[in-house]
Amino acid sequence: MSAALELYDFTDKRQGYAQLAAALRSLLAGEPDPIANAANLAALLYHSLPELNWVGFYFVRAGELVLGPFQGKPACVRIAFGRGVCGTAASRRSSVVVQDVSRFPGHIACDPQSCAELVVPLLAGERLLGVLDLDSPRVGRFDEEDRRGIEQLAQIYLQSTAAAAPP
Repeated sequence: MSAALELYDFTDKRQGYAQLAAALRSLLAGEPDPIANAANLAALLYHSLPELNWVGFYFVRAGELVLGPFQGKPACVRIAFGRGVCGTAASRRSSVVVQDVSRFPGHIACDPQSCAELVVPLLAGERLLGVLDLDSPRVGRFDEEDRRGIEQLAQIYLQSTAAAAPP
């Protein structure tokens, strides 16, 4: 477990995400509970990636996104599909990278210090389970390499919980 909390060098993002993927596989090995694994993934990302101020999950409940495990300041509890970056990623069922949230129509400002956002949908086949949301206080923090890296980590999370009941 202590290896999962080491600091990673993200000067080479591809290598940094590969190291995080290995750490995440180790961290989640043998644990199928989706909430426990979501909590550990949020903590791993929050404490390993530079320039983040919030990382967490929103899970689909009764036709909307409801807050799950997270790291950071208190957050919005419910988000409608199509609303804000999370709701947009959920509706599109594809990742959304926003360089400057002030320029994103309908952005939900849970934390006014958040300036950039990356949201990855959690899909089990065609079924949307929720989204993984990362916020940064720096405009332009996320790029396509981050998107690919977080999508890979989301897949590891989904594989770890595949046999468990949905969150």
